[in-house]
Amino acid sequence: MRLTTRLLLGLVLGVSLMLAAVVGVLDRRLYARVGEQQVAQLQSEARLLAAQWTNPAAADAIADAAGRATGHRVTLIGANGVVLGDSEFDSLRLQALENHRSRPEVRDALARGSGQARRVSASAGDEELYVAVRMPLGISRVSVRTRAVEELFTRSRLDILFVGIGAIVAVTGFGWFFSRSITRPIIALRDVAQALAAGDLSRRPALSAPGEVGDLARAVHRLAEQLGARLATLEAEESLLTELFDSLTEGAIAVDASRQVMRINDVGRVLANVDGEVPFPVDRLPDDPELRSALQRALSGQVVEAREVVLHGRAVSLVARPLTDGGAVLAMYDLTPIRKLEQVRRDFVANVSHELRTPLTIVGGYAETLVEDSDVPLVSRQAFLQTILSNTRRMQRIVDDLLDLSRIESGGWRPNPVTLRVPDVVADVMGAIRPAADEKHLVVRADIAPDAEEVCADPTALRQVLGNLVENAVRHTATGTVRVVARREGDSVTLAVSDTGIGIPADHLPRIFERFYRVDPARSREQGGTGLGLAIVRHLVEAHGGHVTAASDSGIGTTIVTTWPSPVTES
Repeated sequence: MRLTTRLLLGLVLGVSLMLAAVVGVLDRRLYARVGEQQVAQLQSEARLLAAQWTNPAAADAIADAAGRATGHRVTLIGANGVVLGDSEFDSLRLQALENHRSRPEVRDALARGSGQARRVSASAGDEELYVAVRMPLGISRVSVRTRAVEELFTRSRLDILFVGIGAIVAVTGFGWFFSRSITRPIIALRDVAQALAAGDLSRRPALSAPGEVGDLARAVHRLAEQLGARLATLEAEESLLTELFDSLTEGAIAVDASRQVMRINDVGRVLANVDGEVPFPVDRLPDDPELRSALQRALSGQVVEAREVVLHGRAVSLVARPLTDGGAVLAMYDLTPIRKLEQVRRDFVANVSHELRTPLTIVGGYAETLVEDSDVPLVSRQAFLQTILSNTRRMQRIVDDLLDLSRIESGGWRPNPVTLRVPDVVADVMGAIRPAADEKHLVVRADIAPDAEEVCADPTALRQVLGNLVENAVRHTATGTVRVVARREGDSVTLAVSDTGIGIPADHLPRIFERFYRVDPARSREQGGTGLGLAIVRHLVEAHGGHVTAASDSGIGTTIVTTWPSPVTES
């Protein structure tokens, strides 16, 4: 039931009950008061007869005269109960009346001086009110029919009823407008409150309502403003926390007390190899004993310090901490890159040691021979010295390449790009490698497209890259051709060096740009390579924003492709 209807029905019911109470109380009290006044009036009239009834013989005449004057029935009764006069009976009928000494009002008047009674008259047949007063000559009794009083009260009740009905109609109309004025802003407040509860913080109540409803509207308005501000703050904090959580370099997994994963960031998904929306049960996490043990201990309130586990082939540092609500959080740091770097460091130390040990052994052996044996023939001495010089230069090249590689990787060297003509750089490189190529009867040629004759690169870097690539191609090609090809592709220029040499097996191809990596270590050392050239090439090309790729077929040849930015043309 609507509030307006309830208020209206309550108001009408209240008025009706109040009207019924007023009618009931008024009817009873007024009826009693009128009855008392009527008895008092009849007593006064009866006493008035005491002053006029001085002659017993004139009783009937006095009764008739008093009845005509008052309009009431007047009866004069002797002390023995005989009716001496009555305003409604003539003298003949008086004689037929029975003795009135047993009448209640007469009996009370004889005993106490006055009496009254209400009954149906035996002679008249109507209900009458009798009031009797003792007099010196007998009893003076005055009576009146009660029908008139009842009719008076009936008319009064009808008047009150009509007035009550009118009041109810008036109150209904007033109550409808009054309840509408109250319920309309309350309903509006209810709608606003429901909208706020549903998350629509843009709703605001009208502030025009009067009185307490207006105060409530203003309070709801302030509440909505505060909720909006706080929600915006919470959303901003939640967004910030989410971004921070997702941007962690560590994997983070939050588990609640019911063993459901509630939050997991991208790194955590990768390390745990799980996908799908949260929440999901912890059973979907890796079935690793160390991880499950750490999680169980954290859920029981214990702190689990860092321990290393292997998840899906990755080395992971795992830490577990309990949460105040009974859950737990797992933090996982991927140690795989560190372990790879450690392996690279170990391999690097081993490779450098290996690369330097052989020439150092040779140099040391020949030097000891020259020092200890003074009878070495001159020809042999010259050969020993030439070997020492050759291995010393080899070690020097290794050290120089290591220094260059270290300087490039550490950021100590930065390219200074300028516009270069590719044909000029290629000609310089081919001029330097020509003797070695002619010695092996190799054809070295360039194929440069007209739109690829210029690149934007550091002069030293470009010459070093092309020099390393062409030198490698000549070194690993026994017969055939070495080509330098330049082509334009979009905003870049590709410089490719291809040969018809022994080629590189497919399983070795992804690693040829690693430091000291050789497909055939013995053959490479024989030919004088340091194993660092392609690593330097990759770093130099990437420093210019380009990239390097390799394609090869065993026994057919190898092609190394580098990408360089082309000069910016002004329009």
